[in-house]
Formats: sequence, C-alpha cells, structure tokens
Amino acid sequence: MDEALLRSLTPSVLAVLVRRGADFAAAEDAVQEALLEAVRVWPADPPRDAKGWLITVAWRKFLDAARADTARRRREDLFDEAPAPGPAPAADDTLQLYFLCAHPSLTPSSAVALTLRAVGGLTTRQIARAYLVPEATMAQRISRAKRTVSTVRFDRPGDVATVLRVLYLVFNEGYSGDVDLAAEAVRLTRQLAAAIDHPEVAGLLALMLLHHARRAARTAPDGSLVPLAEQDRGRWDTGAIAEGVTVLQKALARDRLGEYQAQAAVAALHADAPTAEETDWVQIVEWYDELIRLTGSPVVRLNRAVAVGEADGPRAGLAALAELDPALPRHTAVAAYLHERDGDPITAARLYAEAARKAHDLAERDHLTRQAARLNSRPRH
Repeated sequence: MDEALLRSLTPSVLAVLVRRGADFAAAEDAVQEALLEAVRVWPADPPRDAKGWLITVAWRKFLDAARADTARRRREDLFDEAPAPGPAPAADDTLQLYFLCAHPSLTPSSAVALTLRAVGGLTTRQIARAYLVPEATMAQRISRAKRTVSTVRFDRPGDVATVLRVLYLVFNEGYSGDVDLAAEAVRLTRQLAAAIDHPEVAGLLALMLLHHARRAARTAPDGSLVPLAEQDRGRWDTGAIAEGVTVLQKALARDRLGEYQAQAAVAALHADAPTAEETDWVQIVEWYDELIRLTGSPVVRLNRAVAVGEADGPRAGLAALAELDPALPRHTAVAAYLHERDGDPITAARLYAEAARKAHDLAERDHLTRQAARLNSRPRH
C-alpha cells in the first residue's frame, strides 16, 4: 500500500467533492472513509485509476451520509410538530434501527460508534471526542464495524445497555455540541421507557429531562455560555424538572442502582437548589462516589473533584484533581476554576487561557478566553 500516494491524492479528491457541492466537513469525513476503504481493498485489488477510484467511493460515502442526515432532520421536524410531552406516540422505526446497529456480533464500543454515525447523524470527529480517542482511531473502529455487520443477518437485535449508551451520547452531543440532537434523544428514550420496564431506561430519561430543563438558561442572548452557578433559575423548565424527579424517584425505589440513575440524582440535586449557594454539594460528592464505584470513569472523577472543591474547599478539590491525568479533557479548565477559588488569580488566568486553546467547542473556548481576560484585567498588587 502506497501511503504516500494516498496522502498526495487526498487534497485533490477533497477539492472535487467540495466543487460538487459537499460542505467541507462532510467532504472530509467521506474522503477519510474512502481512504480507509482503499487501505482495505487496494493490496488485493489495486485500481487502474487511483484518483478516480477515490473520488467515486468518497462521493458515494458523502451521498450515503447526506441521505442519513436528511432522514434524521425529517425525524426532528416531526418531533418539533408533536404535542407536548405526554403518553409516548406510536414508535417509528428509528428505535428499531438503534437495536439493529447494536448487533451482538459487534463489541459494545463498536456498536455504539456505528449507531452514532449511521443513525444518530454524528460525525466521526464528534464521536471520537465523546470517546476521548483520536479521530483516526474512531474512523477505523467505525469502518471495521461496517465490515462486520455487512456479513451478518440482522435477526438478533442488540441489548438495552448498548442502546442506552448510544442515546446518552447522542443527547450529550445534541446538548453541548454542534448538532441539535437532544430532542430526538429524549423522544426515543421516552419510547423506550414506554416499551421496556427497566430502571436504567427510566434513569436515563430522568437525566435527559433534568438537563434539558436547564437548556434555555445555558446561553446568553449573544450565544455565550452561562455557567450553572450564574444561570437564571427562573428560566428553567419546572415541568420537565418535576417530571424528571418523579421518574427518578420511581426508578430509585426499585433498588437497582445504575450509572444513569446516579447521574440523574446529581442533576436533581442541582435542580432542587433554589440558588447556587444552597446546592447540597456533600450529597453530590456522595453520588459521584457511587458513580465511580459503578463506572470508574475518569470524567466522573474530574466532576467529583469540582464537587469536592465546593463541599470541602478549593484546596481539597485541587488535591482530588492532582490524582487525575492532566491530559483529561477539561482538566485544565477545572484546575483554573479551583485555583481562582483558592485566591490565585495569576495561575487561574494562565490555566483558563491554556484551557481555551485546548477547547474543541467554540462557545466553550470563548467562555474560557473571557475568564482569562477577566482575571488579567484585575489590578495586580
């Protein structure tokens, strides 16, 4: 395999797709998938016209993705026209597609990645960011998953846990990312909760409702991020909060705790506090301890460090943070916040600026940059 040839052809193939009408990000994804296909196919069957082969395959990949995106947007439009939350409507085929993509022949991580790409409409870059892995690694994982399912019969749908993981990641990307998928994830989780009596399905629905209830207050009119402590709680959706708490309480009463119920419990404690100062951080730390026991997630440990900093003081939070890998996403931003609370604005300003350079999301980058500028503008004594 001539990797130098592939690299040399990539810009011209990308340019052809853009000239044909593909937006740059979608064209990049399509070309990347074509390159992966070339790595797989060419050693045994090299094409006569390498560039022509790449253009044909990349354009086909782009059209497939565009059709999937159109179908997704049509489903979102249908949701927007639907009545307010209540009894779940008759299920469409989307949820069934989630189960089919979570095929038993795939590992759970591959099944989640494939579903996010093929049904959820997320880009390879967005999925890689959710998994905390390089984009090239995720592209290979998705490509392998596609090859695997192309040779199997879809007569054994995947399990609930994998589908819940997909819905969770789709909601998170829709809640904080570039693509508005949060409402679609809530809709599908409602359908699943109506169809399956499972405490973790209820826990995930409660978690989504509690987070979605704060969405209107998360951004200012100019699009800038508003931190939780500074949000106007009068803009929170009290109906969604009440529903989320009710769903959560019923799930917790079954005494089969899972990670989504524990996360929802944290969200409920935030929603229950009349002001940021009245937040029960001690209980939140306890729930994060449960989450660490359930998942061992480094992201949970990072969130716990923030909670410890609120419950026991910034020095305690910094001590908890020191136990974590500094390469963890948002580690630097958390360090900046805790140093500022500890009365060290110089270090905090430097770390806010460093965190801004690392941020993937534009709104988050702007917020961190403003935090650094705010501290740098203070008089130094």
